[in-house]
Amino acid sequence: MAYFQSRFFSEVLGMQTEAMVIIPQATDATQIGVSGPETSRALWPCLWLLHGLSDDHSIWQRRTSIERYAEDAGIAVIMPNMHRSFYADMKYGGNYWTHLTEELPRLVGRFFPISFQRDHQAVAGLSMGGYGAAKWLLRHPQRFIGGASLSGVMDIVERVRIARTEQEDSLRLKTLQLVYGDQNPAGTGEDLFALAAQTAQLPDHPPLLQICGTEDFLYADNLRFRDHAGAVGLHHAYREGPGGHDWGFWDREIQTVIAWLGEQGFGKTR
Repeated sequence: MAYFQSRFFSEVLGMQTEAMVIIPQATDATQIGVSGPETSRALWPCLWLLHGLSDDHSIWQRRTSIERYAEDAGIAVIMPNMHRSFYADMKYGGNYWTHLTEELPRLVGRFFPISFQRDHQAVAGLSMGGYGAAKWLLRHPQRFIGGASLSGVMDIVERVRIARTEQEDSLRLKTLQLVYGDQNPAGTGEDLFALAAQTAQLPDHPPLLQICGTEDFLYADNLRFRDHAGAVGLHHAYREGPGGHDWGFWDREIQTVIAWLGEQGFGKTR
């Protein structure tokens, strides 16, 4: 695999920003312990991999073996830095949604050999990034073959309500105020429940894999979304097991995600 730590200027954000990129590399020489793709290709299937609230673009590379898993699957991985944005065009902050969904794909297409065919595009993330991945999949279903949420913030309406009424975490409350202001996200393009009901009406919408640990503080939120997704007829799969909101769980389950995406037809390069 080739690994790139890229820094570039975002016109949408009005500042320098970052993304980490890993891309398969076919070589004639043998690398110890590395399989690598048997043949190269002009454009690679791409998994957009999103970070959580307290993390940045480097965290998947630091806390998991994502490079090794991507190599085995023959896929590229893009890991952008989205700060504490909840993958939204913030009320008081940057237009991170526009950056992620419009500007960044254009830039990535210029910089790297990535395929943008629908069956070569997938998205996944953890926690805040699980919310972002589900939102991107549901708002732009024509782009992706599938997507996955690990321990996702699936009920943003409930998270905003708790932050505003209980104020148990002043930093989280301030973050949500910067993102949404005084707006209630219920029924908007930020509400996964509303988006699921809308997207389920489309005959060819991509499937969403939802995974959560049974000891996770977001477990109840994930169960509510699971039941809602089934009720509205969303193409949806659910998996749970022992685990909390932690990297041991996510390192294990990102392998599940990549294998499941392969079953949907993603990353068929070998």
